[in-house]
Amino acid sequence: MIVEEIMKKAFVVEKVASLSGAAKIMSTKGIGCLIVMSKNKIEGIVTERDLLKNFNKKGKVASVMSKQVTTISPAATLEDAVSLMRNSKIRRLPVMEKKELLGIVTATDLMAYAEEINDDFFFN
Repeated sequence: MIVEEIMKKAFVVEKVASLSGAAKIMSTKGIGCLIVMSKNKIEGIVTERDLLKNFNKKGKVASVMSKQVTTISPAATLEDAVSLMRNSKIRRLPVMEKKELLGIVTATDLMAYAEEINDDFFFN
């Protein structure tokens, strides 16, 4: 099975968005992160954890986002995604192809397909 088959829609925000605005988007959409983009380039990712760490602070998304964003190809296998997340110690992977954001795959998404992934690989 490949990433493209399980990825979900990724939601985007600009780095000048307020922290409270980002929190409202996440709450309304029922999502755990936003991809920060500028001119079709990923600049960062902001997660609910980032927002919780900065609760009651005023500021912009750029001040709390993670700037090092690891991405994956839609053609990558689920095993590739698990390995990349494990090695990078992350839980969310934006799916990119030819500099275009296609979606996102999360650790929760992968766990839902654990039976499709080699058990020895996933749980070691």
